Amino acid sequence: MSKIIFSLKEIKTLEKNPNVQRVSERAITYTDTFKNTFLDEYLAGKLPRQIFEENGFDVDVIGIKRIEQSAYRWKRAYEKNGSIGLTDSRKSNTGRPLIRELTSSEIIERQEARIKLLEGQVELLKKLEVTERRLLNARESLDPSSIYQLIYETVEQNQFKRMTAYLCDLLEVSRSGYYSYLKAGSSRKAREQRDLEAKEIILKAFNRRGYKKGSRSIKMILENDFNLIFSRKKIQRIMKKYGIVYPYRKANPYKRMAKATKEHQVVSNKLNREFKQGVPGKVLLTDITYLPYNNNCMAYLSTVKDAATNEILAYHVSDRITLDIVTQTIHKLVKNKKIILHKNAFIHSDQGSHYTSPSYQKLLKKYGLGQSMSRRGNCWDNAPQESFFGHLKDEVDYQSSKTLKELKAKINHYMVYYNNYRYQWNLKKMTPIQYRNHLQIA
Repeated sequence: MSKIIFSLKEIKTLEKNPNVQRVSERAITYTDTFKNTFLDEYLAGKLPRQIFEENGFDVDVIGIKRIEQSAYRWKRAYEKNGSIGLTDSRKSNTGRPLIRELTSSEIIERQEARIKLLEGQVELLKKLEVTERRLLNARESLDPSSIYQLIYETVEQNQFKRMTAYLCDLLEVSRSGYYSYLKAGSSRKAREQRDLEAKEIILKAFNRRGYKKGSRSIKMILENDFNLIFSRKKIQRIMKKYGIVYPYRKANPYKRMAKATKEHQVVSNKLNREFKQGVPGKVLLTDITYLPYNNNCMAYLSTVKDAATNEILAYHVSDRITLDIVTQTIHKLVKNKKIILHKNAFIHSDQGSHYTSPSYQKLLKKYGLGQSMSRRGNCWDNAPQESFFGHLKDEVDYQSSKTLKELKAKINHYMVYYNNYRYQWNLKKMTPIQYRNHLQIA
């Protein structure tokens, strides 16, 4: 018998339960109907505590020990005497043991009761075994917080109220950690709300002006355009959490080729990878890239980039890769009155046929521009220019263009964005034009 003593209020509450026949300060007599209901549901796989709660009993009032004792007593009685064993016969029982021989029907009923009880126990064990396997399989790919949540859901769904310690041991996590996780539910919700708010702000910067950006660009935009300070670590965490993905360039296998050791200088290499000389308009990088569009159409882009400021000084888009594409780029460079070239300015390129052409070299001399070339097969000698093409192809949806005119419009729009609005980490978090002005003032 349980040591719990019921108060007068608790006794009155229990008496109102239709499953209670009578109740005193220390004992409860349950109805025969409830006992049979209990055995039916227990054999169906439910736990004793769950059955009592579903039938209107407050477990905190009657105590889990009383439930376990009643369940044990009723199972033994059912196993021994079948449904008859669950009948309350204390009014008519003399207290003497039954000495008569059982009838055939009573023996069969007892055996059937025993079989049902064993089947119910087997089903319960199967249920526990399946739950264990599911938990162990899920644990391998989960962090501790997710494991705690898994334990909580398992306990709630299966009414395993007294198996928390067992499940924690099974999944090799601490009980104290589990209960701390449950207590921190409100703070976890508040943190989730803050992350959602940060996500909305980061998405605005991520999609600003129509081009996707990485964590560094987002940080600079937030600081310059929104007056908000977010650490890169926080930005990266939010992007990872909510699947905000920047389209990183795939490594070009051809650029991984071993660096050329054989020097073949059509024109001497004046630059020698000294890209950042701190003087705007002096080191000018140029190259050509392919822009496929509309399935089987091809366009070509030639650019001139200021190595000191990363500003695109001139560019030309064409559907032909003739010599005109590079000469037109030089004409645009010289005719742009906003650009002030250094007196010792020179063009650095690879050793492509366009740049070794006598006509092209003659044009450079006409405009007083020097010339420098990378070593043969060595793309690293013109790395900043290659990097720009990579960013452009990541950020501009040029392949969906239906016409050359549409493609040119997209390139024009991106050039304005790149020079005026795209903050760059290596330019002291400024845009190319801002950095050019900064160098000129300094």
